[in-house]
Amino acid sequence: MLSVLIPTYNYDVTTLVNSLHAQLLQSQINFEILILDDGSNHVINTTNQVLNTLAFVTFKTNVKNVGLSNNRNLLAEASIYNYILFIDGDSLVISDQYIANYLSNITPETAIIYGGRIHPKQVSKKRELRLVYGKKREDLSAKQRSEKPHKRMFCNNTLMTKATFNAITFEKTLNQYGHEDTLFAYKASVLKTAILHIDNPILHGDVDFNNVFLNKTEKGLQNLDYIYKSELIPQNFIPFLEYFSKLKRFKLNYLLAYSYYFTNPITKYLLTNKLTSLALFDIFRISYFCHINLKK
Repeated sequence: MLSVLIPTYNYDVTTLVNSLHAQLLQSQINFEILILDDGSNHVINTTNQVLNTLAFVTFKTNVKNVGLSNNRNLLAEASIYNYILFIDGDSLVISDQYIANYLSNITPETAIIYGGRIHPKQVSKKRELRLVYGKKREDLSAKQRSEKPHKRMFCNNTLMTKATFNAITFEKTLNQYGHEDTLFAYKASVLKTAILHIDNPILHGDVDFNNVFLNKTEKGLQNLDYIYKSELIPQNFIPFLEYFSKLKRFKLNYLLAYSYYFTNPITKYLLTNKLTSLALFDIFRISYFCHINLKK
């Protein structure tokens, strides 16, 4: 029936897995929970190894880091059931009806179901940038997401048939963090794969420190630059690329790329220590992208 697939990296997933395991046992369906650490080689894996004592649960580690896309692909290849549910390792289950809510929405026509995610109400000042970004840009209701079903889907907390996954899969050439979900959603849109949006969120349990979030943003933009130059996604699928193409048309990308050298240290300092400003964060993103896009 259901394979729950949890990619993780250097994170204690025992709380998440125990919550899922209890609900799955209660549901009385055939299930498995597969967890794969992406080569972190961290001592926390000793804690996670205890999960192998639970029925139908397997925790393993990659020998080397392969990136989130390929880690998810490996989990899907190892799964044995006809439905798969992706949940990132830093998530937390907040409803005791979480599994039941997914099962009640499965029909013969089901291809993909996305439950959404939410962020904590508050965090320390050093984590506020990621929190504000998540609340303003990612924490959308099912009704809001359904307005643009493919463009507002993340693969964390997404259930789909294994046949659907096999028809799409995650891009194997992406070997670092960022825009794996964007490319997956675009491929789903090309295949006209229906997405059902429901309100069944998980909690983003590990909100990144501001400096970590900025570093991940840079890696994500590097992936996006690769996707853009490889023409894997049309510009009009991603609002950020649409905006970039307009700047490029008027050659303003050169100005932003040049200004990046002077403004980046100040911008990073402010975002890390002083200002929780999405406007400044957007300036940081577009100037960095213009900078790396000009590189060969």
